[in-house]
Amino acid sequence: MALDPGRVSTVTFDSYSTLVDVDAAERALADRVPDPEPVSRLWRSRSLSYTFVANHVDAYRPFYELNRAALQYALDAHGLDDVSAEERDEILAVYHELDVFDDVRDAVQRLRAAGYDCYVVSNGDPEMLESMVAHADIGDLVEDTVSADEVETFKPAAELYRHAAARTGTPIDEIAHATAAWFDVLGAQHAGMQGVRVDRKGDPWEPFAGVDPDLTVETLNGLADELDA
Repeated sequence: MALDPGRVSTVTFDSYSTLVDVDAAERALADRVPDPEPVSRLWRSRSLSYTFVANHVDAYRPFYELNRAALQYALDAHGLDDVSAEERDEILAVYHELDVFDDVRDAVQRLRAAGYDCYVVSNGDPEMLESMVAHADIGDLVEDTVSADEVETFKPAAELYRHAAARTGTPIDEIAHATAAWFDVLGAQHAGMQGVRVDRKGDPWEPFAGVDPDLTVETLNGLADELDA
């Protein structure tokens, strides 16, 4: 498949690893644990696993709570029981202060100037998204944020993408969804959106997927180049 710019009227963005850099979480761990990289990696993977399982066993909890449980698991798995509850809260608080990627503001400004409505669609709960938008200083650029909390269902469930389309007032096949997460690309495509993969790290595409993204870009400026051509 290939992106069809002529069908796009609205652009949605994932939040974490797409608009803002979650590697800051590893830096927060570095002040408190001797080897933060494997702890951070397990924390992130376990957090995503919890969202997938929650969808299938009707065990929805706000993402911040799942993230807290995932952090606790990662610390326990590495025998780091000396990290206090207060320190865990300080680590988690990093999610309210993540740095925006350098290309984001310019790219979203270009998309807005070209006539596209821009939204954030995220697993993050509303408080997380509010602080993310404020800290990233993009509140003037995005129309709104759409949280999984509104339907109590996480990505890549089609229900969330359909809800996002309804919230934006856009036919779902007129939305291009940009994300760094492979499962989010597939979820958006399965629901009827065009899926744009933001591959900042040069990772291989998932052989499991069976279909390619409609577009792969290194930064969001690549998407702006395609839609503003």
